Amino acid sequence: MLTVVMPAHNEAALLEASVQEVVAGLRKRGHTFEVIVVENGSQDATPALAQRLAGDAPEVRVETLARADYGRALRTGLLAARGEVVVNFDVDYTDLGFLDAVLVRLGEPEPPAVIVGSKRAPGADDQRSGPRRFVTWAFSLVLRVGFGLRVSDTHGMKALDRARVLPIARACRSDGELFDTELILRAERAGLRVEELAVTVSERRPSRTSITRRAMRTLVGLARLRVTLGRPEP
Repeated sequence: MLTVVMPAHNEAALLEASVQEVVAGLRKRGHTFEVIVVENGSQDATPALAQRLAGDAPEVRVETLARADYGRALRTGLLAARGEVVVNFDVDYTDLGFLDAVLVRLGEPEPPAVIVGSKRAPGADDQRSGPRRFVTWAFSLVLRVGFGLRVSDTHGMKALDRARVLPIARACRSDGELFDTELILRAERAGLRVEELAVTVSERRPSRTSITRRAMRTLVGLARLRVTLGRPEP
């Protein structure tokens, strides 16, 4: 069984089309699946829309968090998932081609525990604005130099072998934008194999957070994460 986790915060404009695209695509492919919409702290029509979508499609269910928190939403979806494979999509960033590729890879002998959809891997096509691409490059550089990260990206689409990754997720202490970064760092340090696939990224809507504010918040979070994880092993 496959679980798709989709965090949703104030996504009334995009949620219905994104969920319906995923549900229709997976039905067409003949997969046994569920879609978990993790509504977190929305102040628009997202909660009611998510519940309506769950009523319309038996594969869709909703988890609700009182406070807006992307990382906690990802963790909530992963812990609630029933599927052996868990894929996370953002409401504004879905790619069924990525899902097809990772299911093939995870079905092979000795599959990786985590597959990251990387915006920076060879062959990737990052169509976002120049400042956002620069921030991603700088963030990846800090992770590589300061934490020993081996893959080129930690944010965005991912596919997880739930059984192997669940203990790692339970050990993570970061919320917000750094939960998935800590998850991948911990997975690498635990000896799990983490691979990446090049993806194409385009913006369906502008970023809701200023780059400066997000960069400052991330730097503070990285400092805390460094204390939590310690230095990378040589």
